[in-house]
Amino acid sequence: MSLVHWILILNLWILKATSLQAGSRVVLREIGHNIVGGSDPKDYAVELNATNFDAVLKDTPATYAIVEFFAHWCPACRNYKHHYENVAKLFNGPNAVHPGIVLMTRVDCALKINSKLCDKFSVSHYPMLFWGPPTKFPAGWSSNQAKSKLHVIDDGRTAERLLNWINKQIGSSYGLEDEKFENEHLSSNISDPGQIARAVYDVEEATATAFDIILEHKMIKSETRAPLIKFLQLLVAHHPSRRCRKGSAEVLVNFDDLCPLDMWSSDKHDVDTSNMIGVLRNFHICGKDVPRGYWMFCRGSKNDTRGFSCGLWVLMHSLSVRIEDGESQTAFTSICDFIHNFFICQERRQHFYEMCSSVKSPFTKARDFALWLWSAHNEVNERLMKEEASLKTGDPKFPKIIWPPKQLCPSCHHSQGPKDKGGSQINWKRDEVFKFLISYYGNTLVSLYKEKGLLGGDGTTDILEDSSTNAVVVPVGAALAIALASCAFGALACYWRSQQKNRKPRRSWS
Repeated sequence: MSLVHWILILNLWILKATSLQAGSRVVLREIGHNIVGGSDPKDYAVELNATNFDAVLKDTPATYAIVEFFAHWCPACRNYKHHYENVAKLFNGPNAVHPGIVLMTRVDCALKINSKLCDKFSVSHYPMLFWGPPTKFPAGWSSNQAKSKLHVIDDGRTAERLLNWINKQIGSSYGLEDEKFENEHLSSNISDPGQIARAVYDVEEATATAFDIILEHKMIKSETRAPLIKFLQLLVAHHPSRRCRKGSAEVLVNFDDLCPLDMWSSDKHDVDTSNMIGVLRNFHICGKDVPRGYWMFCRGSKNDTRGFSCGLWVLMHSLSVRIEDGESQTAFTSICDFIHNFFICQERRQHFYEMCSSVKSPFTKARDFALWLWSAHNEVNERLMKEEASLKTGDPKFPKIIWPPKQLCPSCHHSQGPKDKGGSQINWKRDEVFKFLISYYGNTLVSLYKEKGLLGGDGTTDILEDSSTNAVVVPVGAALAIALASCAFGALACYWRSQQKNRKPRRSWS
């Protein structure tokens, strides 16, 4: 057995060991799940308790959070519930009208498990509602904290008044009758480089969605098996989300058993394929709460714009700025082969194949590959600009542009001049573009994870699937296992890189 398999097996054994001591993270996706007894299966608000409170609020993609402290025996709380739920359905869950903006939760203070948690917030009456950035909630609140980022909602007795209070806080004009995706409140992300930080959730969403599409359309065949393995190896080494790296590794280490080379030579290959897909569906490539069912940075103002294609582009760019020189050709072929075999939109897939085929010399520098992908993306945008202008199919809020615009990267634009392969009539400063790509799709992309304290000292995310941060004392065994898991992933990534560096560059699409 090869070293890479031993590393993967060690890592997955460690993950299994840590998961035995960890709580569940799936509460964010399982809106209405019976977390605590008495919860209505149709509830939209997320019911929290002392064991998951910190973890859920720390990990949510939402910009704001509301926590309702109540008691299940309180008549006023029971009467208020339908008001709270009418607002929560706008923001929570995969079918939310305005997802990713406000996470609405509740805590039952009548349960003994939550006594200390409710004391931590000086709960003086029921129901009592708090508003603020999700990451500020674990610290608690008291009335003498003048500089606290958390605020008591003092005017939310009905659904209308609560929503009006929210609108005043964030400058929106949401209504209780808002319909899915009719969202004119989306702000443009052209001039604010920090907004790409929200795309880290979209990269996870795109990865999980791509995996679901592959399984749904039974796209794993004898001729696509190898390209999928190569792409999974790239994800294990360089995906910006650690939980996606872990999930990819879990699929990869089991792949030979689930999908052996001789599977399609059997008379029962249809049955074997169905069994394989059934088992692979149990793997959660980016964790059990992904896909979430909505987009953050990549959300369009219309239901059929942006979304998955935007998330996939961000994923590819993020991979391109994380590789080293010796990996550039392998990363190029892995991405090209993946799109050619698994991107289901035929016309776009063919266009990308043609761009890949036009590359005649192998890549030897990571810089050259990152700039090629950037140039290819602009070529696609330039083509779509004309099509969408003619057919009126574009997103009016997010029209296709040649990228990056001056608002994002003034130093990237030299002057107007002869047409450059990077797009349109712009004379690009390609060294500045490369610096921008590294910053934008590298550090800035994962800055939200850093801000929330979800990155380790080495820059990798410390998000563990099915983990809980609420234990009073972390067992020594669990701490050691987490440390070993990080080392194992580091060893796997280093091994993959060394393998690519030792290979002679090969031409793609020959």
